[in-house]
Amino acid sequence: MKPQARAGSYFFTELRAGLATFFAMAYIIAVNANIVSQSGGTCVCPPDSPDLCDSDPEYMLCVQEVNRDLVTATAAISALTSFCMGLFANMPIALAPGMGLNAYFTYQVVGYHGSGPVPYQIAVTAVFVEGFVFVGLSLLGLRQWLARAIPKSIKLATGVGIGLYLSLIGLTYNAGIGAITGGTATPIDIAGCSPEFFLEDGTCPPSQRFRNPTFWIGLFCGGMFTAMLLMYRVKGAIIAGILLVSIISWPRTTPVTYFPYTPLGNSMFDFFKNVVAFHPIQRTLVVQQWNVGDYGGQFGLALITFLYVDILDCTGTLYAMARFCGAIDERTQDFEGSAVAYLVDAFGISIGSLFGSPPVTAYIESGAGISEGGKTGLTAVFTGLCFFIAIFFAPIFASIPPWATGCTLVLIGAMMCKAAADINWRYPGDAIPAFVTLAVMPFTYSIAYGLIAGIVTYIILNTLIKLIEVVSGGRIVPPDKETKDPWSYHIPGGILPPWVTRAARGKRDFWRPDEEHSGVPPLRSESSSSGDQPELGMGKGQGQGQGPLDRPRAEKIG
Repeated sequence: MKPQARAGSYFFTELRAGLATFFAMAYIIAVNANIVSQSGGTCVCPPDSPDLCDSDPEYMLCVQEVNRDLVTATAAISALTSFCMGLFANMPIALAPGMGLNAYFTYQVVGYHGSGPVPYQIAVTAVFVEGFVFVGLSLLGLRQWLARAIPKSIKLATGVGIGLYLSLIGLTYNAGIGAITGGTATPIDIAGCSPEFFLEDGTCPPSQRFRNPTFWIGLFCGGMFTAMLLMYRVKGAIIAGILLVSIISWPRTTPVTYFPYTPLGNSMFDFFKNVVAFHPIQRTLVVQQWNVGDYGGQFGLALITFLYVDILDCTGTLYAMARFCGAIDERTQDFEGSAVAYLVDAFGISIGSLFGSPPVTAYIESGAGISEGGKTGLTAVFTGLCFFIAIFFAPIFASIPPWATGCTLVLIGAMMCKAAADINWRYPGDAIPAFVTLAVMPFTYSIAYGLIAGIVTYIILNTLIKLIEVVSGGRIVPPDKETKDPWSYHIPGGILPPWVTRAARGKRDFWRPDEEHSGVPPLRSESSSSGDQPELGMGKGQGQGQGPLDRPRAEKIG
């Protein structure tokens, strides 16, 4: 599309908007590193280890190195992709490794400390391949079509299911506050005790439940305090809660210290004392392994899940943010720079995998910057520069304990569950598949199984209903069928992107839009947007209680 003037945009407004976006999503540096490092990365745990190497000091030191690598990787890929999104696509949208996808990558694909079906090296290979598949889909316009072809109820339920999945992770020990653990009589049991009091079956004795001081610090300072800030829409609320818990946990003489006097604690504290330092990526840089024959089925399942969830996640967020800032062309349902935006995301996924990171995606927290007046790519450029500066504060971000980010995951899950209100609960043909999707995800600890269960349920129910209606000549129809969400594989503007359509009809300068449809409406500020608010994204952290997150949602395109 021909670049359009961004009326009312000012340099310092864009700078302020870029800072607002960064502070709304800076938590991802620590949270992503904490979650993904639980996979163990390239560290090797013997398969006969009774506790998955939790008591192996040498292995845990290796995991800490992976965590530091991932802090650098997360900040670096977020800086690169956000900067390129602003520079080349001229959109005020920031990108970073996606929440939800990183949990699926860690706990379902690679497994805790490498206990899953696919090694870390194969998993990042799947992410690398996914990025280049996205390049092709983006060039042909199929990415938009695939996202829109999924029934609305399944798309909404996917976001809710991922929110519940993240909340469950935030309540566990490995990446959360330690409120629950695996049970014996029940699948999940109440916990809250210090790890040294665990019984042989991994449960907490009743006399020690809720006596772990880190649980209470995480609950009140990381949870309740952050929730209060969100209620008052304080910018940077989540990062403020994380920092408060971290600062309390850094002194070594307290019972909640993150740096105990152990070999692992000493190593972490020595790194923390550097404060400002560049940590080069050592254990996760370019570790792709291309011999995937032994993991064919699991590799394919992981690749397809990454593709599907990221298609819905990033495509939906890009459209929601473009609509919120007024860049959508209502005739074609496209926005200025859309093809470039998709390509930036696609190449970012592959480049991020070379750093050892799960898939990169667009963040709904970009709405924080847009609500501050961000209208051009300068907003994303400034956000990218902030992430670049964060690379040199790796010792700080690598020293944030899991109980500082546990309640963050719960709050993110709560925000993502808002989409449940938009599911069509009146008609069982929409409601049942949606419920199956959102229930199976946390119960099976798998986004993939939830998606498969929901889509299969939708196809079976609605196909049978259609067959019965046809055979009966329209006489046997379920009640409330008229309230069913409409579904069609046809999308506004066609399947193919505009440049392909123009080239097919022989237009020589096919890269230029047609004169009669070359314009897009000027970008609007928050005060002038009439209800076109973004819907909650699905695979990532949802932010800081900013204006665009707490208003009625418009239906998400894609």
